[in-house]
Amino acid sequence: MKKVLLIFLILQTLGYSPLMMMQKSHADEIEGLSAVLPSQIGVWTAVPKDRIYDTDTIFSYIDGAGEVYRAYNMRSCLSRRYSSPNSPIIVLDIFDMGTSEDAFGVFTHDQDGSPVDVGQGGLYRPGWLSFWKGKYFVSIYVEEETAPAKKAMGELAKVVASLIKDQGSKPEILLHLPQEGLQSRSIRYLHHHALLNYHFYLADGNILNLDQHTDAVLAVYQRSGERAHLLLVFYPNVDKAAEAHKTLLLHYLPEAKSTGAVLLEDGKWSATGLKNKFLTVVLEADSRPLAEDLLREVLQNLS
Repeated sequence: MKKVLLIFLILQTLGYSPLMMMQKSHADEIEGLSAVLPSQIGVWTAVPKDRIYDTDTIFSYIDGAGEVYRAYNMRSCLSRRYSSPNSPIIVLDIFDMGTSEDAFGVFTHDQDGSPVDVGQGGLYRPGWLSFWKGKYFVSIYVEEETAPAKKAMGELAKVVASLIKDQGSKPEILLHLPQEGLQSRSIRYLHHHALLNYHFYLADGNILNLDQHTDAVLAVYQRSGERAHLLLVFYPNVDKAAEAHKTLLLHYLPEAKSTGAVLLEDGKWSATGLKNKFLTVVLEADSRPLAEDLLREVLQNLS
């Protein structure tokens, strides 16, 4: 313990801190990846030199969208451009998200597009290919899609995926979701209430006390022609979970009991339950039985 403290004090004296060391470590990793990226893809050649952004400078690159990556604990971003005469520029962005769970999370933020076999889940929509693998989220973009550019994007994606050796794990909270009727492309894994409101507006304030220490998953279910949203949140301890449940009942479901369903003004049903560190909320179910069934199944899965 004394040795650890001594090292810490020496680093502080030299102007370093654990945070600075962690940031440097992530920068070294992304720079190592930069060194092995292909300099040529078809007729496209890498433009010198790569740009690397951290959590502060990312706004100078993607102002606005930078908050999304920061909300998923982004560590660094490598950006490389490929150019070819009389062809659109291909932009490769590789985000080091720190963990595979957050790489998966930022991938789920936008799941539009057609599945492609690359990485641990790839999607393609006109002009944009994205995937996640290990702790990285990868985005490949072209302003004007052409057949050669689309082919080059696919080839580049496969090369980048092959360079990322680690396979990532999805968040464990997903294991507690009921499988019947789950719309897999609707899954959103997140930590921040602003991201929750982006996908399902709950309240202006952070009534569920979401932060970087909470894991939340939002998903859509369809059963027998009926539809509902399910939100499951895991808190660091039971006290924080209980506090969030109390606030939810006060501000969002004042007519609900501690468990059970309540009819909303729009004719939809909502239900909520608390179990240990987990808070479950069924949102806008088309019927009371659907709301109660989903709540019961989640609570059973948590046993």
